[in-house]
Amino acid sequence: MKLSEIIKHIRETSDLSQEELALKIGVGRLAVTRWENDRTIPNKLAQRKIYDIVKENKIQLFSYLTQDSPEHEAEERKIVLYHGSRAGIDGNIRPISRDRCDFGRGFYMGTQIHQPLTLICSFEKAAVYTVELDLTGLKVLRVPTGIEWAMLVAYSRGKLENIAGTALYERYKRMLGEYDVIVGKIADDRMFYVLDRFFMGDITDKGLVESLSALQLGEQYVALTEKACGQVKILERREISELERLCVRDISEQNRKYGIETANNICRSYRREGRFFDEMLKGGD
Repeated sequence: MKLSEIIKHIRETSDLSQEELALKIGVGRLAVTRWENDRTIPNKLAQRKIYDIVKENKIQLFSYLTQDSPEHEAEERKIVLYHGSRAGIDGNIRPISRDRCDFGRGFYMGTQIHQPLTLICSFEKAAVYTVELDLTGLKVLRVPTGIEWAMLVAYSRGKLENIAGTALYERYKRMLGEYDVIVGKIADDRMFYVLDRFFMGDITDKGLVESLSALQLGEQYVALTEKACGQVKILERREISELERLCVRDISEQNRKYGIETANNICRSYRREGRFFDEMLKGGD
């Protein structure tokens, strides 16, 4: 979504002429014309003033900003995905994320554009990439949403180190070591909160699984090997404007609070059902 299109959408949704929008921001009408014609872009101060108009008129901008790119269609065995980078991709794509990510070190891609946007909205040099992943010849593991997913995330985030060497530990270590690509739900900010409560023994596996279902997490593809990363092709790179960052950051915080409240209510309902994390570790399954 171009910044010029976003500004025009905000102006028209607010029922403002170009001259009226310019007056509110404190610029000339020709400046707004240039912005909407994609000839220039407003500075950060002007973008913040435009976002004040968004809040004043209670414009639901998030869904408009996070529309997936319709112009990219993948062939069979190929899939269009989205990747967010805090400072841009430098050089070839490689599996070099932080070790303690959902599925370990890799190159992470989401199925919907709002996923990377919410992760990088606080960084000024952030960029979102539309990419194409060719699955031909790759070993792909799809992890269903549930306790298996949670335990694999627990292993990847170092929560199973105290049982290193056991059959349970080796099971998840082997899962990550045998595949080029892993597909599973994203452990976003809302899920971090619930997972941490599970790992600390505050909630049971039943409460965790029910929370997973209720939060409707997006899906992610993770390229774990150099071979898989070599089959990722960048289709488009787009820098994130100040206006987009402001909008996405506010909405993300609202969603996070709502998600945590929802998860807390679910966990309370199932606090007497299921097993706790330490019980699962002792039981070896």
